Amino acid sequence: MSNQLKDQLSLGQVTEYIRWNDQGLVPAVIQDADSRAVLMLAYMNQESLKKSLTTGETWFWSRSRNELWHKGATSGNVQSIVSVKYDCDGDTLLFLVKPKGPACHTGETTCFYREIHGVHTGEAESKPSIYTSHRFDVLAELESVIAERERDRPEGAYTTYLFDKGVDKILKKIGEEASETIIAAKNKDNEELKLEVSDLIYHLLVLLQERKLPLDQVLKELSLRHERPRRD
Repeated sequence: MSNQLKDQLSLGQVTEYIRWNDQGLVPAVIQDADSRAVLMLAYMNQESLKKSLTTGETWFWSRSRNELWHKGATSGNVQSIVSVKYDCDGDTLLFLVKPKGPACHTGETTCFYREIHGVHTGEAESKPSIYTSHRFDVLAELESVIAERERDRPEGAYTTYLFDKGVDKILKKIGEEASETIIAAKNKDNEELKLEVSDLIYHLLVLLQERKLPLDQVLKELSLRHERPRRD
């Protein structure tokens, strides 16, 4: 987090303008700076907010354990702060962050992964969000596992082998899987095609992790392309 950000929202300003509740807490909404997905909601007191501002990573106050906690201290899924805002009433904070892993303790990318169905939206047809559709949950889970493999490097794991060998090995595997995908498609063998596409997607996710390019940014680009007017 930049010094400019600290200057824009100093602890003194927070103390003066934020409406702390009776327990000295304020809710903090945590949002992904790239995908804009809401990751989680937690509570901060003045001490945890001060630590967040001075360290550049999110700290919260646990109401159940009655203690400070540093997000990602044990899992490695820390959240690097990009910006901090407070709302018009001064009773809620909004953090834009760059997460280094899932926000939810379940391994989900966001804590808000459960959907209430049958809600009347007032629209004849509602398009599912590219970021929240359950069809893509497995990709988020796989991305999380691959990130853990890179960090922990468990002995004997194939993903560890790929990261140890480096980007050239990963690219070679992508080329091989792409060729095998083409062959399966040409042979009109959908069972084989299913397996080869799965292998290709896995190796592409390994490449994205090696390059530190979040899958959300790829999905965002696809979404933007879908929204752009067609030229044909």
